[in-house]
Amino acid sequence: MYKHNRTQWLLYSILLIFIGLVIGFVFSAQYGLIPFGQAKESQPVPPKVTEQLAQTGQAFVEIAKAVTPAVVNISTVIKSPSQQASPFFDDPFFRRFFGNEFQEFEPKKRPGLASGAIVSSDGYIVTNNHVVENAEQIKVLLSDKREFKAKMIGADPKTDIAVIKIDGDNLPTIALGDSDKLQVGEFAIAVGNPFGLNQTVTMGIISAVGRANVGIAEYEDFIQTDAAINPGNSGGALVNIKGEVIGINAAIFSQSGGYQGIGFAVPSNMVKAVMDSLIKSGKVIRGWLGVSVQQLNAELASQFGLKEARGALVNDIVKGSPAEKGGIQRGDIIISVNGKSIEDSAHLRNIIAQMPIGTKVKIKVIRDKTEKEIDITIGELPKDIAKMGRGIEKDDGDAYKNVFTGIKVENITADIAKQLDLPSNTKGVIVAYIEPGSPPAVAGMRRGDVIQEINKKRINNTADYRNIVSKIKKDDTVLLLINRRSNTLYLTIKPE
Repeated sequence: MYKHNRTQWLLYSILLIFIGLVIGFVFSAQYGLIPFGQAKESQPVPPKVTEQLAQTGQAFVEIAKAVTPAVVNISTVIKSPSQQASPFFDDPFFRRFFGNEFQEFEPKKRPGLASGAIVSSDGYIVTNNHVVENAEQIKVLLSDKREFKAKMIGADPKTDIAVIKIDGDNLPTIALGDSDKLQVGEFAIAVGNPFGLNQTVTMGIISAVGRANVGIAEYEDFIQTDAAINPGNSGGALVNIKGEVIGINAAIFSQSGGYQGIGFAVPSNMVKAVMDSLIKSGKVIRGWLGVSVQQLNAELASQFGLKEARGALVNDIVKGSPAEKGGIQRGDIIISVNGKSIEDSAHLRNIIAQMPIGTKVKIKVIRDKTEKEIDITIGELPKDIAKMGRGIEKDDGDAYKNVFTGIKVENITADIAKQLDLPSNTKGVIVAYIEPGSPPAVAGMRRGDVIQEINKKRINNTADYRNIVSKIKKDDTVLLLINRRSNTLYLTIKPE
């Protein structure tokens, strides 16, 4: 009997297992776990995307469609400087085989590829000065593959902006927006031709505004963005979410030569002022106040009764200038122009430069810890002063007509010392501008060098500099001791 019960129990167990398997297969087929009978194959489930996100993505598509036809590819042919023959060809061994065949090289022409933005339907194009500078030939390729020869209208190296023109009608255009309304964090779209890849669109945000003292141009008020900008993007458009040009891409900060998340664009308001002046007169006419100003630091701000280091401290005034006529005095701190707050000396310079000649402005200053409003009529920047470096409206070297012609210097401030990683007690004068091809440039001097000695005489400030330089004769050779990034070296400047 025990054996019979055991057999019966085994049969029941097998039956239960069979029933369980059947139920399992049916359940799996019903819920799509395994195919069974008439069960449907599983389908991938699309991600859930909100309608707002989908609309945002479509908005970028529409912006790209609208602006890319107006961003063009610019190719140039630029004559390169003559190349010197290799010193190996002076060797008698080489002369036996090649004679004088390789003693001189013909100047070569090199092609350049960059970008530009069409701003009028009749063919005016804005780009960078460095894109078309010294170009013998300029060609413009549109997105529809049409090619045009362009002519130079005008260029402004001080802002790195140039205007060229092609002959055409009803060309695609892109509108200039108001860069003064930009805020950090806004979307930014860069359009151009990096590495010759036409109609490339990249996206990022506005990382910063009002960037000055970058060392790219004399008048700097750059927009900084992390939208990818690479070689070939120069002259292309930086666009906002409305499809307006808010800047012209000009440069990148890079240790590799390519994109590293820091790009700079000339703001559209500065571009418009320069462009209008170039089209109208073929040159840039800038407003002029006639003051020399310096940066404020926390200590100076406290001494002048300011809560924060904002504004521009007047340290000199040009005789007969609008500033002198209006009553601005040395020691005044300019804090606003027509109600617009002044951040620093570079900001003041840019605002004044863009103002039309004859404009009457209200300038608010702090004098003896008291606010005072002064009415000034903006003058035109004189030609001789227009040649000076950034933030300098006094002639330093050029006035003496010797080997220092073409160099401008400033006193070292705490901010400058910090930027150049100089010890706080560094004495000397900082080279703020150096003219290419001038005797100091040929000698190897660079912008940012600190002049500490001239002919073994110590230089502590601009007064020492002027006193010593004024005594140097036109044909004298000068020995300099300079500090370059905390390394000292001697340079010899020879007469031309």
